[in-house]
Amino acid sequence: MSDSVDMLESVRGNTSTTEDEIREDNVEDRQQIMPRKKKKLVSNVWDSFQQIEIDGATKAVCNFCQKELRGDPKTNGTSSLRYHARTCHKNPLNLQKDVQRTMLDFQCADPQSLAEGERKMGVLRTWRFDQEATRKALVRMVIIDELPFRFVEREGFKGLMQVACPGFCIPSRITVARDCYQLYVDEAVRMKKFLKASTQRVSLTTDTWTSNQNINYLCLTVHFIDNQWRLHKRLLSFVPISSHKGEDIGRVVEKCLIDWGIENVFTVTVDNAGSNNTAVAYLKEKLLRWKGCILDGKYLHMRCIAHIINLVVNDGINTVKDSISRVRKAVRYVRQSPSRLQKFKECIACEKIESKSLLCLDVCTRWNSTYMMLDAALKFEKAFERYQHADPFFAPELNSSYNAEIGLDENLQINQDYVVGVPEHFDWENVRRLTHFLKNFYNLTTRISGSKYVTSNMFFTEISEVVCRLKNWQRGTDPGLVEMATKMKAKYDKYWGNITKMNMIIYIGVVLDPRFKLDYVQFTLLEVYGDELVDDGIVDKQGRNLGDQVKKALYEMFGAYIKLSNPCVSETRNQSNVCMLDDDDDGESSLVSRFLKHRSQSANEDNKSELDKYLEESIEKSSGFDILGWWKLNMHRYPILSQMARDVLAVPISTVASESSFSTSGRILDAFRSSLTPRIVESLLCAQDWLRGSQSHSHAIRVEEDLAEIEKLDEDLQNFSIDRERMEIA
Repeated sequence: MSDSVDMLESVRGNTSTTEDEIREDNVEDRQQIMPRKKKKLVSNVWDSFQQIEIDGATKAVCNFCQKELRGDPKTNGTSSLRYHARTCHKNPLNLQKDVQRTMLDFQCADPQSLAEGERKMGVLRTWRFDQEATRKALVRMVIIDELPFRFVEREGFKGLMQVACPGFCIPSRITVARDCYQLYVDEAVRMKKFLKASTQRVSLTTDTWTSNQNINYLCLTVHFIDNQWRLHKRLLSFVPISSHKGEDIGRVVEKCLIDWGIENVFTVTVDNAGSNNTAVAYLKEKLLRWKGCILDGKYLHMRCIAHIINLVVNDGINTVKDSISRVRKAVRYVRQSPSRLQKFKECIACEKIESKSLLCLDVCTRWNSTYMMLDAALKFEKAFERYQHADPFFAPELNSSYNAEIGLDENLQINQDYVVGVPEHFDWENVRRLTHFLKNFYNLTTRISGSKYVTSNMFFTEISEVVCRLKNWQRGTDPGLVEMATKMKAKYDKYWGNITKMNMIIYIGVVLDPRFKLDYVQFTLLEVYGDELVDDGIVDKQGRNLGDQVKKALYEMFGAYIKLSNPCVSETRNQSNVCMLDDDDDGESSLVSRFLKHRSQSANEDNKSELDKYLEESIEKSSGFDILGWWKLNMHRYPILSQMARDVLAVPISTVASESSFSTSGRILDAFRSSLTPRIVESLLCAQDWLRGSQSHSHAIRVEEDLAEIEKLDEDLQNFSIDRERMEIA
């Protein structure tokens, strides 16, 4: 019986063992048929990693630096992955969010000192990468350096940022364009607040221009002196205009003034076009309604002095235009190919000319560039004579081009001395005489065309010197010089022969310069205009009469500023007198009131006005005189006169400030960026001007590299290649 039981238990045990084996086999078969579902990775650290299988092992590969780490969450966890995500130098999330990742940065206190080669102490600070700050700096670079929007999408810039700042997320060109416009809007709000808080009156310059898309633009520039006696020039608007008619110009300027909230306008400087007369008359009518003019806009219209000088000089240039044309052709021929220029340099070396200046071409419509071309060519006169023999094609080509230009038939027998195109001795003499003549006008134009310093006080002195030289040359013995001087003097008399044709601001600006004052103006007018003897022995004291007119205009303007400054004071005095009369029971003025009235009348007779005190003081004789600094120190002595000086000294006497914007717009509105709309053009130009104006050390971008620098760079590269060839041979 026991044996049977044992056998039964053994059978049961074998049966259970067989069932377990069968069950395990079924599980293995199901796993082979249907693999186990991979567990989802829920940790946020896997946003920076990718889990892969390498040689049977689970690895986590960094998405930024491609570093491999152990990636099995069950056995290794995620602590190592988190640590790597916080320390990876290529992870932008780490660079933006980790507030503890800082670096030391040594920033120069004065960036301009580095450009000037000076060493100044800097500031040591902590620095951390900031995506938004870097993006704003990129937008400023695009605006200030006049870069295209596609610059951020080019391979060169992307490669640079990958090395210099790999964490920076480069925006698209569309985003950069939007950021540029947003910066313009923000700066416009800031500029409007600055104008409202820092100005009492402003002076305007305006000019029109047509782009290569045949779009007419109007540029409006504002000039003013702030409360700290610093001169400012800001571009307010660069907007399209329907036409160049005077009324259209006036309406556009009026709209710009309304948009900016400007009502007090002292002067408007424009060129001598007839349409500008209509525009200024239109603005004068509007400004009188706003009560923003001094003396009812009597001196509102300021004609651009640089344009008048241009007309005067062109009459003198036309007297020797043939000689100028020959020299221009010679310069153009030499500069047309590198081989000709190299041969010309050899001629310079043979003649032992040590001048470092190079030949340059001019723009025929700009006499100042013609002066620079002639002045440079004169230094190489002997080199041109030698080059004529060194290059056999020089004379024939200039002769043929000259004949073609003047339209002569080659079969006609004409005086050879006239049709020859090579500059001769008499041509160089004419050029030498002309450059000596134009140097005075060139220096004058350069000084009065500045926008970062006061110019209204210097023109009268400069032009008076030129007029005196014209008179001396008229009395000379050189026929060519006499002819040029006579034509220039006739053109000068057409515009400025009578003092009434000039804006009195030009003379008042000199009076408000402590180095000259009224005595200098009267003395100079007497020297320039003198006393002319008229028929029947009657002497017309023209110079003295002009001086008296300047004095009258000076006191008239000063009286207008007194009325603007003292209405509250006069009202207060009247109210105090009324109170004193009311205290008298009998209705008659008391002894005290009569004594005070008598004292005030006698004091007014004895006390002199601010203008009288200023004119009676001795003139300043210090070198390197700062006129704005002087008025800042003395504004408390002359509170009313300083207000007058603040407006007069801010007046620009030329429209160069507005025309310089067209030079910039010529680069922005080139043929490759013709898709820019007027709104984008205005935002780029104005924002660039405001950003540069906010930096005291800002300098204008040089459109063309200096020829001497290019020549030196070429020589350095040539020497570098020679040294490298020698090293390779050695």
